[in-house]
Amino acid sequence: MQQLYAQLHDLLDRIDAVDTTPARDDAVLDVAEQHERAYRRMSLIGHRRMMDCNDRGVPGRLGYRHIGEMMAHHLRIPDHRRRMTHMRALAQFRSLQGELTSPRHAGLAAAVADGAATPAHVDAVLKVLKKIPRSVPLDVAEKAEAMMAEFARTLTPKQILKAGAELLSRIDPDGTLADERDRARRRSVLIGDQDDQSMSEIDGALTPTTRAMLDVILAKMAAPGMNNPEDDQSPRGANTNADIEKLKEAAGRDHRSTGQRNHDALEALFRLVLDGGVLGKSHRGLPPHIIVKVNEADLRDRAGFGHTATGTQLPMSDIIEMAADAQFHLAVFKDHTAQPLYLGTAKRFANQAQRLMHFAQDGGGGCSKPGCSNPSAIVEIHHADKDWADGGTTDIDTTAPACPPHNRMVGPNPGQWTTRIIRRGRDAGRAGWSLNPLDGSPPASPQVNRIHEVGELFEHYLRGGTITETPQPADSEPKPPPSETPAPRTPISPARLAVRTRRRKQKRRRTNKHTRQRLLARVR
Repeated sequence: MQQLYAQLHDLLDRIDAVDTTPARDDAVLDVAEQHERAYRRMSLIGHRRMMDCNDRGVPGRLGYRHIGEMMAHHLRIPDHRRRMTHMRALAQFRSLQGELTSPRHAGLAAAVADGAATPAHVDAVLKVLKKIPRSVPLDVAEKAEAMMAEFARTLTPKQILKAGAELLSRIDPDGTLADERDRARRRSVLIGDQDDQSMSEIDGALTPTTRAMLDVILAKMAAPGMNNPEDDQSPRGANTNADIEKLKEAAGRDHRSTGQRNHDALEALFRLVLDGGVLGKSHRGLPPHIIVKVNEADLRDRAGFGHTATGTQLPMSDIIEMAADAQFHLAVFKDHTAQPLYLGTAKRFANQAQRLMHFAQDGGGGCSKPGCSNPSAIVEIHHADKDWADGGTTDIDTTAPACPPHNRMVGPNPGQWTTRIIRRGRDAGRAGWSLNPLDGSPPASPQVNRIHEVGELFEHYLRGGTITETPQPADSEPKPPPSETPAPRTPISPARLAVRTRRRKQKRRRTNKHTRQRLLARVR
């Protein structure tokens, strides 16, 4: 198999080197069709390769929880969740006896194997099949599945959805076959990633009861004139105690669309929930409120973004507006505040001050395991230098954030992870993770998680021209020999110290002003 894939890459190099300029139009069209067919067939073959790794337990030996995590981080597959859905529908799984079973949707898998269907066709077919009620007779469901697999060979994904709507209307014309189980199976609210404008798209399906409750809330809080962020005189919250005349005047000034009014009503609802104490006093040791980490230079210049404990990116203008009613916690590094950050062996679990400090540190936006994107709102505080059961201490400089699954993967066995606090170098004070080799040899150099420090990576790239990961040693910083004594420092006069401080501030302002210009110049 390795030789075959080596030949495949060699063949791709030869194909890529061919100049198609003198070719006829029909020949160019033919090779384009052949290439598309090969691309479609490769998707199903790729599912088989993933299942081979899964059946052999390769993800566990590499230190991953499951095949999806290996696909996301080791193979860097951006849509690994979608690939996992396709694998469950098209791939062959092994039974308890070790025999390969038929694919869940054999007809659709055959269409992909022949190169007649793309992953987009698979998405459309699965979306239609998911809406078939469970009370439909088995033979009818099988015929519907075979029909949709045949449509995938000839129709476009959009046409498949239209054909699926026709199919569902004939299977259940009155909508009487769908029951509570079908509605519960389809319920979902998915929030997409933030785009280049820090906006997030929402997709999902609400149950009838949830829709009814939402309608009542929007009728009250999304009424014209209510909760208008562009109108200082607009009533806030619910309109139960709002002045009728002021509400009418605000409605006359309200030019928002229905979608915008619904959005602003949800924002007002979320604010009532957060300020009303409905969520309690703590969530995993942190206050159940919006916790934002900002850079002092960006805050002074009113530019850039801040990052919340839940992983959201907030523009600086929104942070400044929110800060009017915010409670502030100052994180001081090198020296420490009066809050207890060193608990020793008195307590096993970290306190709120330690959790806030871990979030405030560089790269402290979430789990410290390399490649993990879980935010600080769902992490635990892991004893990184020595486990609590082995005599570890709950101190700020011996612990690190880790999400529950990765916290359970730390141990001495092969395939597990060893953690240490890095004591020197660029990542001093951060947790380094090393995978335990299968042969029992000492772990390799530790790696740190860079996912939560995108801004710092940009700055590092502008200064050094690279973001290549450099392993950092985990041993303690070597102490100088006893005979070496540091030379005494000459005292600095107050006037000279003031000049140094003024120059540092001027240099920082110039750096912040030209950072974007340097970045744009490098991109060009």
